[in-house]
Amino acid sequence: MAGVTFLALLAAAGLRSAPGVLLTPLHDSFGWERGELSVAAATGIFLYGLVGPFAAALMQTLGLKRTLLIGLALMSASTGLSLFMSEPWHFLLTWGVLSGFGSGAVALVLGAAVVNRWFVARRGLVMGLLSASTATGSLVFLPGMAALAQSGGWRPVVIAVTVTAAALIPLVLLLMPERPSDIGQRPYGATEDPDDASRGRAVDSVKLALGVLVQAARTPAFWLLFATFFVCGFTTNGLVGTHLISLCGDKGLALVQAGALLALMGLFDMVGTTASGWLTDRYDPRKLLFVYYALRGLSLMALPFLDFNVLSLTIFAVFYGLDWLATVPPTVRLANENFGERNAPIVFGWVAVGHQTGAATAAFLGGYLRDLQGRYLEAFVLAGFLGLAAAAAALWIRRPGAHPSVAGAHA
Repeated sequence: MAGVTFLALLAAAGLRSAPGVLLTPLHDSFGWERGELSVAAATGIFLYGLVGPFAAALMQTLGLKRTLLIGLALMSASTGLSLFMSEPWHFLLTWGVLSGFGSGAVALVLGAAVVNRWFVARRGLVMGLLSASTATGSLVFLPGMAALAQSGGWRPVVIAVTVTAAALIPLVLLLMPERPSDIGQRPYGATEDPDDASRGRAVDSVKLALGVLVQAARTPAFWLLFATFFVCGFTTNGLVGTHLISLCGDKGLALVQAGALLALMGLFDMVGTTASGWLTDRYDPRKLLFVYYALRGLSLMALPFLDFNVLSLTIFAVFYGLDWLATVPPTVRLANENFGERNAPIVFGWVAVGHQTGAATAAFLGGYLRDLQGRYLEAFVLAGFLGLAAAAAALWIRRPGAHPSVAGAHA
């Protein structure tokens, strides 16, 4: 289950990062401005988050497996349709709207749902691994996509993403049971059979998602989690994921070199986010978030002033990669502690709306400021200040459901 989920999250994140590679080839092929292309990227990122809580509720009603299959099919179909685009609104419809809905069903809420359903022990560690796949998909695929774009333009990139999403459908069909009890197992680390909630109607998922939101929105903890995750999205796939390649181009780096830089971040994110999951099983998640956001803010403020040589960019890539999605395991644990294991995936889905809203804001704002001022300096400095603000806010989150942590049994 963890392996199939890892691959699905990998593919969805790779799809969401592809517009960062497509900006320059589409500009060169059609003459479309980066600002209008950034609108499509921002729309896809926003819907990727907005669909999350409804997808989490749908996983409780229609089923986890069916929801995932629908998401993968829509991802493949929407990107495939973009092969026929000839106007900017075609890019907005396919890569923004349709792929946003599809990838939203294959987002981090999928990881949270799988972890809560299939694991009792080591939840932080497994959530760290699944979170790492999101950043890895966003970043590791970039050199290959950049090489395809540099040699063949935008079409080979679109074909690669379409085929990858389609290839996962039979894998999910064959290897992904709905619940542990379906194969005669208990969740990992469980000492007794879980009380599997009865499945409802798919139409009930909207009511469930909105009902959980109304309850959660009455608590300060929800808004603090939402705000800090807004900053997480703003500073990762929104700004860095979408615009770092263009920033490097402004500094004279080739497309493939810039893509390799992001790939290096993805590799180190595997280490950093997995380690964060291990730490979350053992230490106060609020203090971990404070450290992650503070270091992220300081590094973003420093980035525009680097020499953009191999040494300085490698150091930045390693450091920033370790911190890329390290925030996810502590955020999921705080959601579990504040809202309970059943509602936590849906609450986390709404918190992830904050993440993608921040990412969409940065994706658009970065492109707008670049067109307006001819540079990215202000965007990265603003992101740095937001990181420091999020670090302070994390310390105010309550922990009403905290337990003495033993190897993640209550993470």
